[in-house]
Amino acid sequence: MKFSNEMPIYLQLSKVLALNIVNGKYKAGEKIPSVRDLANIYKVNPNTVQKALSELENLNLIYTERTNGKFVVKDYKVIKNYTIRLANEMTLSYLENMKELGIEKKETLKFIERNE
Repeated sequence: MKFSNEMPIYLQLSKVLALNIVNGKYKAGEKIPSVRDLANIYKVNPNTVQKALSELENLNLIYTERTNGKFVVKDYKVIKNYTIRLANEMTLSYLENMKELGIEKKETLKFIERNE
């Protein structure tokens, strides 16, 4: 995975991990890889992974069981609500980008329909 310089790596990593949760790669209640394993997978410093995981805990997407590791939250509603929040953010970003291109909402909808 290649990280950009546009935002801190730990935030980019937390987004990647959050996407892995919402798309089901890490299922509700499932243990996620250790900090060391994630650092090796994503080729980042373990401190970066720890900060990313703290972000996910702040979002209530994961929780820690002492001595057992970190787990995806068991409550599907939490995951679904985050999915909806993420979808809204992505949609707004897309609409803003299209507006910057001078493309109106009706024409934007045509782009979406053509690319389904």
